This record gives sequence, structure tokens and C-alpha cells, in this order.
Amino acid sequence: MMSTAEETAGGEAQAWGEVTPDAARRLLIAAVEAFAERGYHATTTRDIAGRAGMSPAALYIHYKTKEELLHRISRIGHEKALEILRTASRREGSPTERLADAVSSFVRWHAGGRTTARVVQYELDSLGPDARAEILALRRQVDAEVRGIIEDGVRSGEFEVIDVHGTTLAVLSLCIDVARWFNVDGPRTPEEVGALYADLVLRMVGAGASAAASQK
Repeated sequence: MMSTAEETAGGEAQAWGEVTPDAARRLLIAAVEAFAERGYHATTTRDIAGRAGMSPAALYIHYKTKEELLHRISRIGHEKALEILRTASRREGSPTERLADAVSSFVRWHAGGRTTARVVQYELDSLGPDARAEILALRRQVDAEVRGIIEDGVRSGEFEVIDVHGTTLAVLSLCIDVARWFNVDGPRTPEEVGALYADLVLRMVGAGASAAASQK
């Protein structure tokens, strides 16, 4: 399995580049790996420090608690997800083109950085009330970007959607679940899965087979 560090160096364009100094970044990457492998509650600060090649005392120089690490991972991950969808939703083009771009980009992020994405998407309930509220606010913004594209498509007549809110939830759930099952040694690349899911989502919103095919 590709490590988080390798994912970061390859497919996520230095996803943790904003984390400084280097020791804080190493600890954060180690936390991502540990949380993904063992789960947040089963992971100790000693586990994280050991993976980073540091002492437990060194960890507390950069992060006061294990939850602070998870909070920072979650915030950076959700901000990246929001940036991906916001870029797609605000680009020039028809709702069909923008939705295809949003889905393919979002899926590629979840597949290419699946270790990080699993922690970002599935450890929300491990956060305390204040941190959880902050992440939920980011999730509402993520939801709003996708919902806005679908609403534009309904208004333009490109999409046939009876329940916009329910469809938005279905689209996001479909994309996020890629982080759970994607295997780097499997038969499809992140790009191929992104293209497949863009096609599926366009059919889901009633964009039609011809519109879906044009996105390939």
C-alpha cells in the first residue's frame, strides 16, 4: 500500500505543504497513517510520535492533544475538498460540464489520497463539539457548491432532478465512498474512476447519455 507520504509527494501536490515546521508536518502525516490504520481512538500519541521517528515529548511541542492533530487534519482536508469543488463550480461552462468536472476532480482526490481522505471523511465524530461544529460548517459549504451546480442545471433545463437536496447528498456520498474501497493495485486509476463517476452522476441527474458521453 502506498504510504501517506508517498501519496502526498505524488498525487496530492504536497497536500500538507502549509504545515510547518518540518517536524509538525512529519507528525501530522504520521497521525494520518495511524488514524487510517488503527482508528482515532485506538491510536496513542506514542504511536504517532514513533511513526514520525520522534519522542512523545516532541509531539507536545507542536500539538497539545491528539484531538488537535485530528482537527488540523480534518480542517485542511475539508478546505482542500471545498477548494476543488469551488474551482469546478465557478469555472466557465455549462452545468453539465461543471458537474462533470466537480465529480471527476473530487473522486480523483479521494482515490489518489485515499488514506488521508478516509481520516478526513470518517473520523468526524471523534472531534469535540467546537471542532466538530467548525468541520460541519465546511461540509455545508461543500454541499452548497455541488447543490448550486445541480440547481443551475435544473434552471437551464439540462438536468431533470425532483429532489435537489437528496440528489446532492447522493452525489457527495458516491464520491466520498471511493476513499473506502479504492486500491492503488486495482484495475482502475484515479483518473479512470473519476471519469466513470462523472458519467454516472450525469446520468443520475438526467443529463442524458449524449451529454455524459461528451465528457469522456
